[in-house]
Amino acid sequence: MGAAGLGALLLLLLLRAAPCPGQPAGDTVFQPSFIHMSGQRVNSFFLGNSSGVNFSIIVSPRDAETGKLQLANCSRSKRAGDWNLDVTPGVNTSKVTVSLSRTLELCLPNATECCPSPLCVVETLQVLACRGSVMLAQLLIQAEIFANSSFAGNVSENATIIPNQAFKPLGSCPCNLTAGACDVRCCCDLECTPDLQQLFSASCFTGVFGGDVNPPFDQLCSSQSMEYTPEWFPFLCVQSSLDNTPFLGYFYHGSISTPKIPSFKIPLQTSPGKPFTGYREGDPIITEEDEYFTVPQQSMAGQCVGNAPVAYLHNFDVKCLTSLESYKEGLPHDVRINTGTADFIQQNVVYRAVTDRGKFITESENLAAEVLCQNVTFAEHYKFTWKDKNIEQINVTVFLGSLCDGEILTQRFTVEFLSLNSTDGEELFENPGYQAGKPVRAANLNASDPLGSLNIWQPAGRGLCASASYRPVLFGVDSYSGCILEVDINEDCSFLRGNVTEKLNALIQATHIGKRDNSSYSDLNDWVEIIRLDPFSSNVSTGGLKGICPDIPANLNIRIIFAKVGAVQGVPQQQILAVQISYSTILWQFQCGIGCKNTLSILPITASVQFIEVPAQPPPPVTRYHKIYAEFDCNRNEVCWPQLLYPVTRFYTGEPYSQCLAKGLFLAFLVLLAAITSNPWFSKLWNR
Repeated sequence: MGAAGLGALLLLLLLRAAPCPGQPAGDTVFQPSFIHMSGQRVNSFFLGNSSGVNFSIIVSPRDAETGKLQLANCSRSKRAGDWNLDVTPGVNTSKVTVSLSRTLELCLPNATECCPSPLCVVETLQVLACRGSVMLAQLLIQAEIFANSSFAGNVSENATIIPNQAFKPLGSCPCNLTAGACDVRCCCDLECTPDLQQLFSASCFTGVFGGDVNPPFDQLCSSQSMEYTPEWFPFLCVQSSLDNTPFLGYFYHGSISTPKIPSFKIPLQTSPGKPFTGYREGDPIITEEDEYFTVPQQSMAGQCVGNAPVAYLHNFDVKCLTSLESYKEGLPHDVRINTGTADFIQQNVVYRAVTDRGKFITESENLAAEVLCQNVTFAEHYKFTWKDKNIEQINVTVFLGSLCDGEILTQRFTVEFLSLNSTDGEELFENPGYQAGKPVRAANLNASDPLGSLNIWQPAGRGLCASASYRPVLFGVDSYSGCILEVDINEDCSFLRGNVTEKLNALIQATHIGKRDNSSYSDLNDWVEIIRLDPFSSNVSTGGLKGICPDIPANLNIRIIFAKVGAVQGVPQQQILAVQISYSTILWQFQCGIGCKNTLSILPITASVQFIEVPAQPPPPVTRYHKIYAEFDCNRNEVCWPQLLYPVTRFYTGEPYSQCLAKGLFLAFLVLLAAITSNPWFSKLWNR
């Protein structure tokens, strides 16, 4: 394995040291252009127009004697040995998939077509993109694939006997995680040979995870873990064997409960006869069938979840990608909604036809003459009219269009909550505070038109900043977005800093941020000024080197501090207290691809938004009582006075409580007898 890894490293160094023969300059490239492959499948992307481009794969494209790459040959096929090449063409991006078709099982006796050693495949692959006999781009893959580990022993039908966990730990070596192999730094792993243990014997895992499942506890007389041992410790310590350790109590098996399958069905009433008293902010909206009212939304991973519940007073605007093959219908529009008072209302649905399909179809493959098409939902817009804790009305606008096989559809789903007192779909800002999910109000109070904006990027296509759009910053939603700048190798560093700063400042067209959702432009006290921290510049000289620029402000950090200042009709009202904008600088260096033929490199710039909640009022100071009581806190002091008589308390379970109480009383009697006999008057009385 070491020789194979060294060979792969030398091959990579040779590849980056010299340009590949036959490679012309151009804007078509594989991204990434080098992949270290450890599984049976790997993906890359061909950036550029793939019309008339032939893709081929070569196994071991290096000379066996010299170790150099062979001359690229465009006359190969999409299959070489056990390797297959699949290409999914697109408009400007094509997906390239390289997969291994052979088995990865270890060889059994007298078996063929298997892996003779754990390191099953060590090969070098080269994927070529050619137009005719001219090579446009190449992808290098270093494959190091291990065989699948499987159980090859006899299977016994006898049930596994689990010892009583109250007296013997179930896992005597918790760090032993791999069956049939030695786990590094796990010194209790019996599968580690003495030679292997010498490699990590000085850095073994400690504690329960490292196999010390019965560590001595502090009350044990033989324990030396305490830095300071009081004088009375030998008098009140516990004499017990490690088999009676309190750590075994962690393995007591408690009550057994059957697993519950999560369901979207929930009861409307927590107890019989208790009515549904209305919605609060964040509560899921309920249907007549006691189920969640769901609309597709984005998860934390960025993917769309089709059965996500709609939360009360939480607006959102999401876009989801789908195709005709994976398209699924959502919740029917004839479902009635619970208003919040156990009454039900019907949705007012309006259907419209999509006139411009180009706004929704983001990718289209070459369609045949006859393809399957279906009428599907392109967009759904929900408007909930609310008052207090109830829903008064639901208006739904559904846009329908035709989706054909081979097309990628960008569906849009919006949910907006409007107060009953709103007009023409616009809020009157009667609520004093911000609601989660609503845009943060911004203003430019130094201009004649005070209307401002606070945005982040909405990348599209290849993710370039030139084609990226904006989306507003939503209150309470931490966000992270970015785009890509194309930078020339001869770019002037000062011009690059100014260009990046201009792109970042374009996101913040404001000088102040509204404290509340109903901030008035005429009242300066309703706004907080944006605190700007200019990017740090160290004035480091590059010495005339091209392709290196220090102190590039590539990251914009927006921190918004807010607090809950009260509640209106049970809805928490939140207010912005301060806004700070800062920059993080990086050292940009030109990234040289295979052959260093391209003169353009990429510079990713990002913007992050973080909401920080603080108390509306400073916490009360610590009283003198709390300071004095801290002296008796066992977690803060080495001496724990409440456990002075620990052996005679019910916390001690080493012996029956009756025996501990009897021994304690006898001990108290001896102490009292010693105090009496040590008195001078007792000796006088005894002498008489």
